[in-house]
Amino acid sequence: MVHTKTQLQNEHNKTLSELERYKMLVENVQDYAIFFMDQDGYIQTWNKGAEKNKGYTHDEIVGKHFSIFYSDQDNADNKPQHELEIAKKLGRVEDEDWRVRKDGTKFWANVVITALYDEDGFLQGFAKVTRNLTERKENEDSL
Repeated sequence: MVHTKTQLQNEHNKTLSELERYKMLVENVQDYAIFFMDQDGYIQTWNKGAEKNKGYTHDEIVGKHFSIFYSDQDNADNKPQHELEIAKKLGRVEDEDWRVRKDGTKFWANVVITALYDEDGFLQGFAKVTRNLTERKENEDSL
């Protein structure tokens, strides 16, 4: 019985350590904005890369809709919602386009939105990963 409790405790500690390491990995990546959105596109988590690339602090952005990063025209065209619908149907959607920072400046972004389903097939939300590719875009455009 003691051996079983020890094994369970060790397994719990191992799992906790894996979760903590994963959390540190996602939170501390600087080159990619990585965050979780609920089923409706409201931001639930925010990493340091997101803060660096988009300009919002965690407290400023959590609870806001991710459409805040899209241009007025993209919002008028309902692009953010359309991307969520594609991700729901296909599992993910990838796009390269201009995105908007807190200060209103734009940057060229590669965006991947992945639908996250639980083991029973219920949508839990979306992961969104954004990479700033402005420098590459400017180099391509100058050729």
